[in-house]
Amino acid sequence: MKTINEKILNHPYLTMGLILLITVFFFQQIKEKGRIETDLDKYMPQNHPEFVYSDQAEEMFDIKDGIIIAIEHPESIYNPETLQKVKDITKSLQKMDEIHKGDVTSLYTADNIVGTEEGMDVKAFYKRVPKAEKLDVMRQGVAGNDMVAGRLVSDDETVAVIIARIDDDVFTQDFYKAIIDLGESFEGPEKIYVAGSPIVEGTMALLGPADMKRMIPVVVLVILLVLFGVLRSVKSTLFTFLVVAISSIWTFGLMALVGIPTYAVSTMIPVMLIAIGVADGIHFYSHLGIFLRENPGADKTTAVKDMIQGMWKPVVMTSVTTAVGFISLLTSQVYPIKYFGLFTAFGVIVAMFLTLVLIPAGIMAFNLPKQRTKKEESNSENGDLAQKFSSVLLAQKKLTWAFTLGLVIISLWGINKVWINSSFLDKFESDSDIVQTDAFINAKFGGTSTINVILETDITGTFKQTNVLQLVDKMQMDVESYDMVGSSFALTDYLKRMNMVMNADDGDFNTIPNNEELNAQYLLLYEMSGDPENLWRVTDYDYRRLNVTFQVKSDNSKVINEVLGRIEDYRQPLSDMGVELNYAGSGYKALIFTDLILEGQIKSLVLSLVIIVALLGFMFKSVKAGLVGSFPIVITAIIGFGVLGIFNIPLSTTTALLSSIAIGIGIDFAVHYLDRYRLNRQSGLSVELAVSETMNHSGRAIVFNAIVVIAGFMVLLASVFPPNRALGALVSLNMFVSFVGTLTVMVLLIVKSGLFSPNDRGVK
Repeated sequence: MKTINEKILNHPYLTMGLILLITVFFFQQIKEKGRIETDLDKYMPQNHPEFVYSDQAEEMFDIKDGIIIAIEHPESIYNPETLQKVKDITKSLQKMDEIHKGDVTSLYTADNIVGTEEGMDVKAFYKRVPKAEKLDVMRQGVAGNDMVAGRLVSDDETVAVIIARIDDDVFTQDFYKAIIDLGESFEGPEKIYVAGSPIVEGTMALLGPADMKRMIPVVVLVILLVLFGVLRSVKSTLFTFLVVAISSIWTFGLMALVGIPTYAVSTMIPVMLIAIGVADGIHFYSHLGIFLRENPGADKTTAVKDMIQGMWKPVVMTSVTTAVGFISLLTSQVYPIKYFGLFTAFGVIVAMFLTLVLIPAGIMAFNLPKQRTKKEESNSENGDLAQKFSSVLLAQKKLTWAFTLGLVIISLWGINKVWINSSFLDKFESDSDIVQTDAFINAKFGGTSTINVILETDITGTFKQTNVLQLVDKMQMDVESYDMVGSSFALTDYLKRMNMVMNADDGDFNTIPNNEELNAQYLLLYEMSGDPENLWRVTDYDYRRLNVTFQVKSDNSKVINEVLGRIEDYRQPLSDMGVELNYAGSGYKALIFTDLILEGQIKSLVLSLVIIVALLGFMFKSVKAGLVGSFPIVITAIIGFGVLGIFNIPLSTTTALLSSIAIGIGIDFAVHYLDRYRLNRQSGLSVELAVSETMNHSGRAIVFNAIVVIAGFMVLLASVFPPNRALGALVSLNMFVSFVGTLTVMVLLIVKSGLFSPNDRGVK
């Protein structure tokens, strides 16, 4: 370390030049290789059993997410102009390279199963737009067809939808823009709505970078202002900020270099690094200021050497413990969280390196920062304030502990109310266009989210059996009775429709036939008359597998869980018939996604605490120091999750980062305080004086550090995404709790435990 420092001090311009070259290289990587990832499937571990099964089922039944284009006429869609637009939009979608022609469904392409004198026929509702006198016949035909009414045409007949199913790997920003432009081109007098999971994800992909571009300048301005207010030096402010700005560029540059995309949650990494990275600079310059006040005639070389000598150990210790807090997120199976932790940890280590290298080089090249006037008076005032605070704290031990215990009890009650939510829509404002559009379509139709129930058996022809099909039909009707489930679709719907049209459209026959042979005949007729590819989306060739699709009016995890709960009621009755029940599709995978978030958080929280206790024990050569130093962050984590439950804030891919952030940043306060307190005890100061002097030195820097971190995270309140705003507020609260806990509860534990007393190994 000494040799490296001498080279830096002797060659400051060379040092800064090398850092600049590396920064330019990483910036170029961002420009050339950086990309945004919003496909929910790419967020998940591809080898997870539930996802592997779902992917197999999706391939078997050609299950795909759909883009929904709704066309609304204020009076009725049954007019030549609107029906022509339905046809034109359908054909335009079919011509797109990203969409297979057979994957576009609308009133123009839908199968209309009808009875004929010869038996049954499957034909289109229209090929040419009907004349005015035939529109009423068409309207009645749609209204009497349960496979179309309420699915492709709303019950009030004012809205029709066109659904384009797409593969997971075809969605791009250009395709997204083409869909939006297509919808807008058909506006007037009809209103066009565009929705569906791919559109939600595409909107996220647009707003994510835009949100980052808007927040970063605000973060920069806020941090610069707060830093200048704390450091009172333009040079110190700029070099401290350069540390975090460069570390952000290196972090995103490395992500681009190794091919890791930027996820929605990754957009917060710069905010994290800016808020975290300034801490080391503040402690460096705070130590430098105290040294210069005590040694007013010291030259810059002596001052810089003392700064490095006095601060490199706590800076390295805090950076390592902070990085551990984020690296613990590698236990998560959710890719965005895993990579967020890994690359934020890398950025923290880079910020540490730059603090140890760039700040000393900057001082050597551009001289010492200008010191404040009235040094002695200011220092005396700080010392008096620290002494008073220490005296009050040590005199009010019982009150401090009572207040802390009360907060913990309330927070533990709140933790029981914490819930998880993987909803993409909940990441948007409730009054945003994307949410309003989704709500409109959910109100008019079955729902924009889907759950696929896959039923399987080993016996060929099982799903022609009346008793099995009737149980499936009963399950569909039961689940549909839940107001958040709009409709369902399965082989049963084909059979009920065919049974009715073969019996003169008598509604009494809108049931599953009681004859297995009749079921087989109906299905054979459909294969001969209609498009059998439609049939293979709900069953397989041997009728051993069935795909039942439920349309749900929300992607909220609570709603999805409620729907699954109702479906689960039929697991045992189906099992009694030899039928196994499983799930597939994006709606179910999103739910598994939430379970992985919770599982990963529990693992990372426990792992990070264990490692941090061990690291602190190793650093200070005292297990007691590890336990005492980790106590404030344990309290902070409890309070943080308690607030989530009390204020009904869900745990999402964003707010799930709360514990790791709280631990990663909060441990810095404890390390700086413990290190300075140990040095004061080693110098022979009594417990009371050591507490007071540590408050004056590290306590002061901790307060400044907390102010800057809180200010940095408060900038997230300007995000367009509600979870980001919640995270900003929660982390700011946690940082406040953490630094207050460090300077109160931890100090009392230090005194109570006799840590770093003359007979303690940590002071030897």
